[in-house]
Amino acid sequence: MKKFWNWIHDEAGGRVLRLEGPIDEESFWGDEATPKAFREELEAGSGDITVWINSPGGNVFAAAEIYTMLRDYKGAVTVKIDAIAASAASVVAMAGSRVLMSPVAMLMLHDPSTIAYGNTKDMERAIHTLNEVKESIINAYAAKSGLSHSRISNLMSNETWMNAKKAVELGFADEILFDAEEPEKEEEGGEEETEEEEEKPGIHLEAQIYSTRQMGLTILNRLGVDSGKPPKKPPVDTHTEPSRSMEEKPPHPAIGMDGTTEDGSVPYLILEKQLECLK
Repeated sequence: MKKFWNWIHDEAGGRVLRLEGPIDEESFWGDEATPKAFREELEAGSGDITVWINSPGGNVFAAAEIYTMLRDYKGAVTVKIDAIAASAASVVAMAGSRVLMSPVAMLMLHDPSTIAYGNTKDMERAIHTLNEVKESIINAYAAKSGLSHSRISNLMSNETWMNAKKAVELGFADEILFDAEEPEKEEEGGEEETEEEEEKPGIHLEAQIYSTRQMGLTILNRLGVDSGKPPKKPPVDTHTEPSRSMEEKPPHPAIGMDGTTEDGSVPYLILEKQLECLK
């Protein structure tokens, strides 16, 4: 079974762990030996570790176990987010003693979700479980950011997406990658910011976004319309009389340079104007 993690030994002798793609429950818990194998790979070497993350999230319990293993590791753990660390992947990112984000990377926090069925007691147990899972996730976010419980809970409920700068401001990240190589230049004539902007509610987005065209085709298919064929034109009723607007209008007579038509006659209006000029 394909793993979502991979160990790389760089030229400098350091250890690099890459977490890419969904944090899949089956690839981590499908075999009971998998978490043990991950821990053995983690503890196979020594020294500091760099963890690169590019993941839309996945199973929160698998992410929690990876988070705990990284926090328990003896060496320093530096997390680098190169594209996205959303949902459960953002929990893993909080395990880093230092968290760095690419200038174009995104971090996303939201409430946990699940699928449940059964009677009312089953639904109540599912709600209770989700609430407890949320509390455990808040613990990880608070340990890294230092934000209050209510603030983090609100960010999760609003499904908050953060760019690198916002993540650093809120304490979820420590630094933006490549900033030291590109120092900021002072701009002339700009107005200084006197007050910090109020935090805007998060934008509700899914990790996977479908195009408007694809959604339109889906709706057409549900309506039983074949989107591959052009729409049929309505049949023409040959028995109805054509309206007056559709009837052919007599062509206007062509008037030559001398003011006469093809048959040599002079239109009445032109003749009237000529008579006025002769008066």
